[in-house]
This record gives sequence, C-alpha cells and structure tokens, in this order.
Amino acid sequence: MRNQHYRFYIPVVFVLLCSLGCKSPQKKETVLSVSLDALNEQAIPILKELVSKTDSSFHLAEAVQYVYAKNNYALAWSQNGQWIRSTDSFFAKISDSRLLGLFPEDYHFDELQKIRKELIADSLKDTIRHDPAMWVQADLLFTDAWLNFIHDVKLGRLPGDSVSLNKDSLMNEDGYYSVFLKSHDADSLSSFIASLEPKESGYHQLKAGIPAFLSQAKFTDFIKLPLPVKDDPAYRLQLQKRLLQDGLVLQDSILLDSLGLSLAVKKYQEKMGLTVDGKAGAGTIRMMNLDDHEKFIRIAISMDKYKKLPASMPEKYIWVNASSNYLRVMENGKQKFISRVVTGKPLTRTPMLSSALSAIVTFPQWVPPASIIMKEILPAVKKNPGYLAKKGFSLLDSKGGEVDPFTVDWTLYNKSMPYKVVQGSGDANALGIIKFYFDNKYAVYLHDTNQRYLFANAMRNLSHGCVRVQQWRDLLNFVLQKDSMQSGYSRKDSVNSWLKNKEKRQLALRARIPVFIRYLTCEGQDGRIIFYDDVYGDDKMLRENYFSRK
Repeated sequence: MRNQHYRFYIPVVFVLLCSLGCKSPQKKETVLSVSLDALNEQAIPILKELVSKTDSSFHLAEAVQYVYAKNNYALAWSQNGQWIRSTDSFFAKISDSRLLGLFPEDYHFDELQKIRKELIADSLKDTIRHDPAMWVQADLLFTDAWLNFIHDVKLGRLPGDSVSLNKDSLMNEDGYYSVFLKSHDADSLSSFIASLEPKESGYHQLKAGIPAFLSQAKFTDFIKLPLPVKDDPAYRLQLQKRLLQDGLVLQDSILLDSLGLSLAVKKYQEKMGLTVDGKAGAGTIRMMNLDDHEKFIRIAISMDKYKKLPASMPEKYIWVNASSNYLRVMENGKQKFISRVVTGKPLTRTPMLSSALSAIVTFPQWVPPASIIMKEILPAVKKNPGYLAKKGFSLLDSKGGEVDPFTVDWTLYNKSMPYKVVQGSGDANALGIIKFYFDNKYAVYLHDTNQRYLFANAMRNLSHGCVRVQQWRDLLNFVLQKDSMQSGYSRKDSVNSWLKNKEKRQLALRARIPVFIRYLTCEGQDGRIIFYDDVYGDDKMLRENYFSRK
C-alpha cells in the first residue's frame, strides 16, 4: 500500500485541482469564492472527485481513498474556513517530529506551513479562506501526513525481516480509518501517538537523548574521508583537515609529522570511545564520517528497529547489541545487570535472531562449523597436521573413532573432508567452561571464552559469530534463580559442583528466558546518545535504501 516514491506527489494534486477548474492559492484572481457557511458543503464534490483520481503518487493512496469514502468525503481538518483544534496540535507534532526520530519533510511540512502562512497573510482580503479548493488541498495533505505519521510511529520505515516479531495489524484499511477518526480529537492526540510507540526501555532512553542531541547538533557538512585508508601525503592532509574541524589540530596549511597526526587521532579516538592506538584505521574513519546529519539518521534507523520488536516485551529477557558489544539482562522493564561481550567479526558476523535459553552445558566441547573448518582449520592442517593437537582438537571418523592427522593424505581435501573436528572440554576450549544454549540455525551461543583478555578492548567484534560473555557467572546465577522457581528446588549447587569438578554436564532449563540479538549503532544513556561503529555496514545499507533522500 505504501509507495517508496511518494515524495513527488504534490504536483499531481495541483494538476487534478486545475482539471476541476480550481486554481491553487497563488492564483488569487481566479479563486472560487463561497460563503464560509457553505464552504464545507461546496468542498465535498471537489474532494470526492480529487480523491477518486489519487494514484500511487500519494503516500498511502488506497488508505486515503478508503477513509474519505467512509467519511462521506467531508473535510476532516477544518470547519467553515477555520482549522479545528486538532489540526493545530498535529501541525505542531509535525514541526517537532524529530523528537520522535522522524523527519518533518516526510509529512508535507513545507507545503502545509506555506498554506497556513498564506491564510495569515490573507487575513485582510479574506479571499483564500473562502476557496473550497484550498481547503480540499490542505485536507488531503493533512490526511496523508497523519496516516503516514502514525504508520511511522507505530511500524517505522524499515521493511520486515526474518527476525521482526511485531505482527501488529493496525495498518489495514479499517485500522487506517480508526486512525483517521483519532485525528478529530485534539485532547487525546498526544496520548494516542504515545500509545503506539514501542514500550521497550531502550527506545525511550534513545528518545530521551534526542533533545540534548538536537540542541548541540551542527547540521553542517564535514569532510568525508575515503575508504580504504591510503597512507600518502594527500590522504594525511585530508585527515588533518578533518581533525581541524573537530578542533583537535590548530592548522591544516602545513602537514603534521607522523607523531603529531597520531596524537591528534588518539584524542579523537579517546573522545569517541574507540580503541586508542593513534592509527586512523577503517573503524576510526567510519566514525569520522558520521557527522550530525548522519547521526540523526542512525537515531531514526535505531528507533525503527525497536518498532520491529513484539508490541509487549517479555517480563524478563536477555538483550545483546552486536554493535555496542554489551549484553543486558532485563526484568520488568529494568536492567538487572550488564556485561561486556565479544561478537562476530565483519566476515563472521553474529546473526540477528530471537530465541530462548533452553539448556546450560558445563565444560562443553566445541565442534567448529564447516565454514571455520574450511577457511581456517583445513588450510592450517595441510601445512602442519600438528596444528590440531596444538589447538586441542581431535579428529574423528564417521564412527567416532579418533584419527591420527599425520596418517591422512590432506592433499585430497580442499572443500570438504570425511572427518569431524572436536575441541575437548577444558579451560583452553574456545567456549570456555560454560555454554548457554538456545535454538537457532546458525549454531551460535552465549558462552565463556579462553580469550578473556579481549573483553578489555573497546572494539570487540572479534569472534567467529558466537557471543562471548564476560559476566557469565552473573548470567548463570540469574538463569538458575529463575529456573529454580519453576522446578521447586535449587539447581545452583549442582551446577557449581560440576564446574568445580570440571564435569561435562548438560542441564535442560524449565524456565526458558528469551534472547534477542540485535544490532543498534546508537543507544540512549543518562539523557544523551552514544554512537557505535557500524562495523557490519547494516545501517549504511539501510540508509542507502530507505533514507537515501535525507
């Protein structure tokens, strides 16, 4: 129903108005003038004719046609040459729509503001006010804006995907008509809009940070540095010019030496919460290219991602953000605790998914997926069969028997092999000493790690796809506490005993806790907004496909 090219429909309105013999407000000498008492009645046939000729150039052409037909083609936003109260309220909402992560221009702000100004300027002549065609034009603009505004507040502008869980059916024809009727009630306008917003606390924290962001934002163009990085004088001078825009260097007429440039880059990295190494690598350059205009688009995208969640979130759940690299445990809308995590590299990214914890495994074995075997393990073994023992891997045949890798002719295998690779339990295991299992088609889990030093990194997209959890003990205690309430007795002592004795054991959970793995490149914290690197390039893709005209 919604057309991606709707932003160009305004000329169609004017062509249709002219075909009916009604001129636009600019043509004041040929305005059709009727008494204000008769204005609404005279507008009905004009509106009916115009609505019947709407097409895909309208934002929501079918919805507009349906709601006006149900409303007997009556004007909805004015009465006898005067705006109704809810019209002014809604126009104020459009004007302030950035506070909801929206864009005023998406709701005909300029066109509606022009009409309103012309009415004020015409207050002495009082000619435009008597023109039913002008009120029809304004009514269509307001109706289309209102339906789209509510659509964007409720469902956002992003397409559905395999992990979207919001199956809300508000936006069908009758739903749009119900929304249309809500526009008549100025007293409940704000509360109605608020009722459609996501309930998840992360959304509201992000929204709460927008006023401070907008108050300090400079919507000016910053120098965009090309990727990949080039280490040549011309590139370094461009980098220096960009650092000057942030006030981190004093001049750009003379090229700084390597030390001076590195110190300035370190200041930038420290300011942005990046790994401070003084090297303007790809991640640092991506953040430099994120000016305030692009940041607001990131805010809009992130708020829309929350709209893809269930309308009502579970009482308790685990939330992983693969961009910030933090895990949060939520209960009754409040954060119980937070943990650093390590997520997938750009080439082995952590998938976005929704599932639920179903089991805990102590001292797990790790069976590398086929992608890792082919890309990493097989090439290493072909060079040196001793690689497997060095990494704690065993090579098993189809019957589970162990095979000596030195007895295998590895030249026979390039894309597959008839053996299974298993890493035994223990502190050196890639999964660490505990794994939290949840069903998913990607074979990824939450788990401990044998590389705990990586949690100290600012940028932690370093795994093969699984989520390594620093505070796994806190997560275990939370999960077991909830599970014990379901089972009627504590399982904590049993699990602690298995961990102490280094036993490989599995515990099926009775109380399954939902897991949401998402990717949001900004979050709200204490009334401000924190931005993260778009390391997977997801937001770049969404920006190009759905916000390209912004």
